[in-house]
Amino acid sequence: MSQASRFPTPTAPPSGFPARLEHFVDVDAHEGPVYVPGEDALYFTSVPRPGPRVDIKRLDLGSLTVSVVRPDAAAANGMALGHDGRLIVCEQIDGAIVAVDRTSGERELLVEGFNSPNDVVVKRDGTIWFTDPSYGWLQGFRPRPLLRDAVWRYDPRTGGAIAVADSFDKPNGLCFSPDERTLYVADNGEPHHLKAFDVLDGGRLDRERVIHVSSPQHPDGLKADSAGRLYATFAGGVEILSPDGSPIGAIDVPGAVNFCFGGPERDVLFITADTAIYAAHLEAKGPWTWPS
Repeated sequence: MSQASRFPTPTAPPSGFPARLEHFVDVDAHEGPVYVPGEDALYFTSVPRPGPRVDIKRLDLGSLTVSVVRPDAAAANGMALGHDGRLIVCEQIDGAIVAVDRTSGERELLVEGFNSPNDVVVKRDGTIWFTDPSYGWLQGFRPRPLLRDAVWRYDPRTGGAIAVADSFDKPNGLCFSPDERTLYVADNGEPHHLKAFDVLDGGRLDRERVIHVSSPQHPDGLKADSAGRLYATFAGGVEILSPDGSPIGAIDVPGAVNFCFGGPERDVLFITADTAIYAAHLEAKGPWTWPS
């Protein structure tokens, strides 16, 4: 485990929400932030370079040392922490969901054959839920899609994947409510709205509804805290919403792409913004404790 995280004096608190914000470190953090408490470290995917080339990187929050876990990781985008401690990674180039060892960088294919998986969450029962928009085709590095843009559920126990919802333009960020009875999905296309679904029988979705409309090309990143409040990136930072989608406040971070809860008390929101990572210290906590 690294030394205690270094938290410099923060900037003035953002308007409209009880948080204090700091410019934490300059680094090319783009997507997929994952905090690992046993290491006090943050994993992320880098800003795409021509190819597109994306690396999976690790930031030690004590020393602020950055290392590469897996170079040229098939345009990796969203990530989550699996039950076995490996990173569950969306590979856009290969249209796959894979598991990556945090120490060796070794990759295991879990399931493939998709458009360009974008973001992923792991449910308490071990199932892996992910969004699959056709960004790879639109950006010129994937073939014409054969599948509708959709949300998928993969069960590692059976090896099977099923589409659970496909009423989207470009499904992007997703998260569960703390009790996992509601799934929220951000549509990054038109009309850039946030949808909620009831989760039935552990795997089926019902009662689809739009709960919030955001700015063009957003929302992207999406998380819920332990009280069920929602956090979603928008053009100017991170919006905070009630579980029904009503606005509560915002954290002002222009260029924000994605974020995750972290810190020893799960009360820091680490926000990736391509050129830097910001840390918003909240009067709120992430919903549950991750594997180490």
